[in-house]
Amino acid sequence: MVLKYIKEINFIFITVVGTLGNMSVSVNYMFSWWGNPEKKSVHLILIHLAFTNIIILLTKGLPKTVAAFGLRNFPDAIGCKIIVYLGRVARGLSICTSSLLTVVQAIIISPRSSRWSRLKPRSAWHILLFFLYFWILNALISMNLIHAITSTGLNISQLKNSNNYCYFMLENQEVKWIFLTLMVLRDAVFQGAMGGASGYMVFLLHKHHQHVLYLHNSKLLYRTPPELRAAQSVFLLMLCFVFFYWTDCAFSIILSLFSRDNRLMANTQEFLALGYATFSPLVLIHKDGLLVECWHAQMEKLRKCHSHLNVQ
Repeated sequence: MVLKYIKEINFIFITVVGTLGNMSVSVNYMFSWWGNPEKKSVHLILIHLAFTNIIILLTKGLPKTVAAFGLRNFPDAIGCKIIVYLGRVARGLSICTSSLLTVVQAIIISPRSSRWSRLKPRSAWHILLFFLYFWILNALISMNLIHAITSTGLNISQLKNSNNYCYFMLENQEVKWIFLTLMVLRDAVFQGAMGGASGYMVFLLHKHHQHVLYLHNSKLLYRTPPELRAAQSVFLLMLCFVFFYWTDCAFSIILSLFSRDNRLMANTQEFLALGYATFSPLVLIHKDGLLVECWHAQMEKLRKCHSHLNVQ
């Protein structure tokens, strides 16, 4: 019972911290995006990534949080379908959006003479077309869950798998493998693009580092461009994604093959599934100093407002 309560408290803590972190990142970049005449594409992608993370945290953490407060029979059959379906769609959106973020950032920092610079989005609104494609793609790939998910109210003998509040019904093996193949193909394509773009960014950041060392030895002052500082943040974000994604995959494979009844590994896998959605906004807040910038901006507005009132 003690371990059960500790697990529920941890889920509540992770859900609340991750949701608040993503909301702060989303609001900060939203104000920055609307206030910037250039309307940076990266800011729009980070807003969408934060929104996707919030969906993941709410669909996975909210039912467990509600159950921790003693509310039973939540959700019902329709609620189960909606929650699990949205969670699966949001997971795919997280992979696609993270890949797009890495590729766009690599294009932005590429030299003007490079052929990749021609692919730079002319407007941030062009990114919305990618978002529409991602939503349609992941909504279609996850369609089988609508028929395969139900609540715990049915006869347990009809069911296959449980995640405490919803169950996976036994489904046609051919349909299962078709959708599983589509998911693996999606992950492979987008993570391949993410890996290629990350490697290219590492190459460009290494060249920049060599240039900085040369200027430092020459005793010349040099300030890192904001595009390269943003690239460092994006690269750190991608390392965070790779760690949580592949660790989650490893635990899922071990659980499915060897240790189905190992509650410790199952609980660890559940926390890993929320890891990227929780820690990615914290990485951005720490690396970019988002809360500090937001605080200074609000204080500056208050100071101007106070000065204006004193003049009147």
